[in-house]
Amino acid sequence: MIRFGPGGNCEWFKAEGNKTSDQMPAFLQKIGLDAYEVECGRGVRMNDDVARRLRAEAERCGIALSVHAPYYISMSSLEEEKRDNSVRYLLESAALARRIGADRIIFHSGSCAKLDRAEAVRLALETLRKAVEAFDAEGYGDMILCPETMGKINQLGSLEEVLVLCGVDERILPTLDFGHLNAREQGLFYEEADYERVLAAVEEALGSHRAAHFHAHFSKIEYTAGGEKRHLTFADEHFGPEFAPLAAVLARRGAEPTVICESAGTQSKDALMMKALFTAAAENL
Repeated sequence: MIRFGPGGNCEWFKAEGNKTSDQMPAFLQKIGLDAYEVECGRGVRMNDDVARRLRAEAERCGIALSVHAPYYISMSSLEEEKRDNSVRYLLESAALARRIGADRIIFHSGSCAKLDRAEAVRLALETLRKAVEAFDAEGYGDMILCPETMGKINQLGSLEEVLVLCGVDERILPTLDFGHLNAREQGLFYEEADYERVLAAVEEALGSHRAAHFHAHFSKIEYTAGGEKRHLTFADEHFGPEFAPLAAVLARRGAEPTVICESAGTQSKDALMMKALFTAAAENL
């Protein structure tokens, strides 16, 4: 089952008087969405009562939850302490995921900094293996780690690098952030064939199951020569990518990802647009 929803709390949600994340499932059910990504970019912090209510409400409303781990994870840092801390931040994210009933943990791998990319990948692989071992040891072996493709060229997170990271364990799913990929490649997605090439690469590297059930982020993103600059909304007519061609590819493939919209403030509105485009594409097969 393909799912659509927002990353974080959108302006629409707040405009209706909602304040805390446990109110999001009922809001999403009302407007017709069925996924929600809890953003912990600045740290894993959620009141126990809010977490308990969020879990109950998500179960009642049929909302699939995921957790975005802190942005300051640095799996390829030259400093061993920072790499070890990155494992700890993932464990903290897993603890929250367990409390709220989520099973996917999305994370940024970090920066290449002054390292060549091969060395950065080597260190990240080492750190991710430690994370998988720690997850198994701490009872989080059922959690799904989801490394994300990144939008800035100096960040670790090209499609190829993420696929290599996913090779650490068959439980790891890629987070394909199509806006990020478009930004780091200075414009990558224009037609269905462009999206098809990416999903074909995922299938070749990771197999058909992970190519069908991956995690996804989607938004239009302004970019410069260095890659990602800022997230936009679907109203922007200059920067891409457009979702309609991807909708057609997903429908044709019978793919069932969770698609999280990360538009700037209009996440839920734009997620509804994506759902409508996918529904139309599926009906036209």
